[in-house]
Amino acid sequence: MTSYFVYIMTNKYNNVLYTGVTNDLLRRVAEHRTGATPGFTSKYNVTKLVYFEEHGDISLAIAREKQIKAGSRQKKLDLVNGLNPEWRDIFEDLV
Repeated sequence: MTSYFVYIMTNKYNNVLYTGVTNDLLRRVAEHRTGATPGFTSKYNVTKLVYFEEHGDISLAIAREKQIKAGSRQKKLDLVNGLNPEWRDIFEDLV
């Protein structure tokens, strides 16, 4: 069974939030961390994984990503604070 991940990343100051979806969380976060893909995350040095959730269906994962992106900044902060109140880089826990 394939898993799909909705995730939130930030920079070292925790003042930029990026929400994404992927089927390979480790690979995708590593790409963000190395700046492999030009764009928002490399421009704002978004390298810290602070939140993720796993889904078994790509349609549900994409719908959830859209829901999070459409929500307020406060709702995103609440998600992160609920799972990771210290705002640790949880990527290190996964590797």
